[in-house]
Amino acid sequence: MHMAEVVYSKAALRALIRLPTDVSRKIRLKIEQYAAKPGSLANNVKALRGEPGVLRLRVGDWRVLFTEEGTVVAVIKIAPRGDAYD
Repeated sequence: MHMAEVVYSKAALRALIRLPTDVSRKIRLKIEQYAAKPGSLANNVKALRGEPGVLRLRVGDWRVLFTEEGTVVAVIKIAPRGDAYD
């Protein structure tokens, strides 16, 4: 199985840079794990209601919003649980 390419929006990269290193690393590892084996995180990934094509990955209290097109996982937003859906 070929690993999907992960691309980050400017906003997502900014969020990662601002996070504590351990949190940032954990989020990046989860995104890469999803890109390599989507099924491995099936219970933490949900489609967002009202946002066609947008998926949500749960990483502790953080939410990663992304889309998946072919072999590209495009990370749109990384935010704490309460702020991810505005």
